[in-house]
Amino acid sequence: MTTTGDIKVEATSAPQGPEGQRYLASGRALSMRLWEGEAGGTEKAPVRRDYETVGYVISGRAELELEGRTVSLEKGSSWVVPKGAAHTYRIIEAFTAVEATAPPAEAHGRDAV
Repeated sequence: MTTTGDIKVEATSAPQGPEGQRYLASGRALSMRLWEGEAGGTEKAPVRRDYETVGYVISGRAELELEGRTVSLEKGSSWVVPKGAAHTYRIIEAFTAVEATAPPAEAHGRDAV
């Protein structure tokens, strides 16, 4: 097995990204990140990213606006944001979610604000 990062990453000591996300395990083609306790009432700026994202809600509620369509996210919901799609998140209630990105969001400045 070949890997570019650590085989095991603890969320409590994982590197933090520019918007508060924690970068978890990462390989060459895929990585994970944790959004933990995002405050309710927060609205993220609209973006287009150079990676695909799939996510899973652990707790809380949010709305994902994706290419003009609004989707409610709550505990147990999963979602997909295609590479290059215009999107934003509105956090309605303290929100914790895990996302996987392909290619890795933290590599080559892809997650820059």
